[in-house]
Amino acid sequence: MRLLFVCMGNICRSPTAEGTMRRMLLEAGLDSRVEVDSAGTGAWHVGDSADPRARAAARRRGVDLNGIARRVTREDLDGFDLVLAADAENERDLFRLVGEDPERRAKVRRLREFDPESVKAGDLNIPDPYYGGADGFDDVLDIVDAACRGLLAEIQTRPAL
Repeated sequence: MRLLFVCMGNICRSPTAEGTMRRMLLEAGLDSRVEVDSAGTGAWHVGDSADPRARAAARRRGVDLNGIARRVTREDLDGFDLVLAADAENERDLFRLVGEDPERRAKVRRLREFDPESVKAGDLNIPDPYYGGADGFDDVLDIVDAACRGLLAEIQTRPAL
């Protein structure tokens, strides 16, 4: 199985989700069966490491953010089983990239759809911490952790694993 986490610039939310999910898969013994990556809908930060504030917050929780920012491509929609958007804007951008192909559109979901509490609250967007303070990155880690736990639980129920 292949998972792609997507936010706007691929330096805050999506690398945080990638690193968090990678750690959870390793702890669950599924790291050899599930591949994770991240990308951004925009090209502003292509080639950059994750935001230093995101890396610091993740490091305090034992999560490594080692990726290099890249932009999502149409080919990603063929190569990944799930493409997980950080928010509604990213989801819209992904749907524009996908076009009307129903198979590709079915792969696009919002990450918080996998957190029952977020679904119950009707809040499926992961806030962008980029323009705020360091505490916003800790909040994103909490949100992403809950969503990735739900995603991991769903992955574990799939017969292919």
